Amino acid sequence: MRFRFWNLSARDNVNLYLFIGVLFVVGAVFGGLLVRALTFEQQQDLAETLGLYMQNVGGGTGLHPAAVFWDGFVFYAKWILLIWLLGMSVIGVPLVLVLDFLKGVLVGFTAGLLVHEFAWKGLLFFLATVAPPNALAVPALMIASASAARFAYFIVRERLFRRKGRMMPPFLAHTAVAALMLIMVGLASIYEAYVSPLLLERVTPHTTPASHSSAAVRL
Repeated sequence: MRFRFWNLSARDNVNLYLFIGVLFVVGAVFGGLLVRALTFEQQQDLAETLGLYMQNVGGGTGLHPAAVFWDGFVFYAKWILLIWLLGMSVIGVPLVLVLDFLKGVLVGFTAGLLVHEFAWKGLLFFLATVAPPNALAVPALMIASASAARFAYFIVRERLFRRKGRMMPPFLAHTAVAALMLIMVGLASIYEAYVSPLLLERVTPHTTPASHSSAAVRL
């Protein structure tokens, strides 16, 4: 059977990308609401951690860019490789969707926490330092998830029911997609390591947690 490379264009897989996108958006909304569900003590602890982080960055005492790059890249790479493995297991595809939802929760929680603690300056902080790398990382995870779903569908259709499909071509295509997505998350990690700190140094001196300037944190 002649095999064509994965067609992962948005036009031909609109329903799949729409479903994954909805999961991410729902996760982001849930993550944003989760900030409000934290107790007063938990919010104070997070505010202190954010304040300490801001002081370290503003004072130039942050981690070395190379260390930041490798920390970010390894984190994203583990996520991509897990999606790759779950796609080959077939039964792990629902877990891929759970990972997409959790990524949305992380992004939504980060945005909600920054806005809650720093008001409009937190939004600026998010747009300058968190949103750009995620503009690369999130699509990479979505494309990897779509590839995992297509590979699992191929196995079920061709191997379990028709029993005539060749495994190597789709396996290589699925692996190639994962490798390309590693490049994308690598670019996201470069931004986090080398561009975000420069922007943070400009934003940090003018940013004070809202909880530090008020008697209580609004729930």
